[in-house]
Amino acid sequence: MKFSLGIALSPLDQLIDLARTAEECGFASIALPDSLFYSEEVSAKYPYTSDGSRFWSADTPWSDPLVTAAALGAATSRIRFYTQVLKLGPRNPVLLARQVGSVAHLTGNRFGLGVGLGWSPEESLWCGAPFADRGARGDEAIEVLKLILGGGTVEFHGKHFDFGRLQMSPAPTAPVPIYVGGHADVALRRAARAGDGWSSAMMRFDDLRATIARLAELRAEYGRADQPFEIQAVCVDRFGLDGFRQQADAGVTDAIVVPWRFYGTGFDGPLSAKKDGLRRFADEVIAEFS
Repeated sequence: MKFSLGIALSPLDQLIDLARTAEECGFASIALPDSLFYSEEVSAKYPYTSDGSRFWSADTPWSDPLVTAAALGAATSRIRFYTQVLKLGPRNPVLLARQVGSVAHLTGNRFGLGVGLGWSPEESLWCGAPFADRGARGDEAIEVLKLILGGGTVEFHGKHFDFGRLQMSPAPTAPVPIYVGGHADVALRRAARAGDGWSSAMMRFDDLRATIARLAELRAEYGRADQPFEIQAVCVDRFGLDGFRQQADAGVTDAIVVPWRFYGTGFDGPLSAKKDGLRRFADEVIAEFS
């Protein structure tokens, strides 16, 4: 099992130092969050908290994950980056393909694209995209991304996206993996059918284990059981060496962690304490999985 560093809610001026330290400590990847803006008006509940409330505020720091990947990629040499997860709903997939292809090149193929539909109607509508039919739009957007990033001259004529023959150069020199987020069965089907992996939000272990089993069933249904498939998990009730071994036994291939939280440092804590937490976690946990 690999370990990825979650950097959500950290001050932006800490990110480069955290990325460099994570690379030194043997983390495989950095998971990059996505939030476009904080709207005072919100017409849907956040799906991953018990009461539907957001756990961040209008002043919580965010940066565009693709810009962040390019910046952190320039400051490191080995560690990978993936969005966890980027919201497809507000974004045009043709423009997104240009950005993803650029980041793939600038990081030396150290980038993976985690995608979800987005839960907030305002994020889509206020960026000029419809919120209705977001599932079908998301399916087409993934097709468009794969098509353009595959290289050569391509065209697409779908219900939601339509364009004539075009080519973006240079194409990535290695496939950009696409990971699909979401906990609903339709999202699991999308991951099993079209993804190179599945990415969770916060989940309890029993729910996570059941979801992994369901994904195995669906991948077999789609004839993809023998293909590589990542399980990126944020498990909220299995920690420590034994807890991470349980996650690995359940099928998790990539545990997303915020190590300094295990040692009493908050998201807005000092950089020095966070770096100490990274090193301690590497010694106590990552070394045992190496």
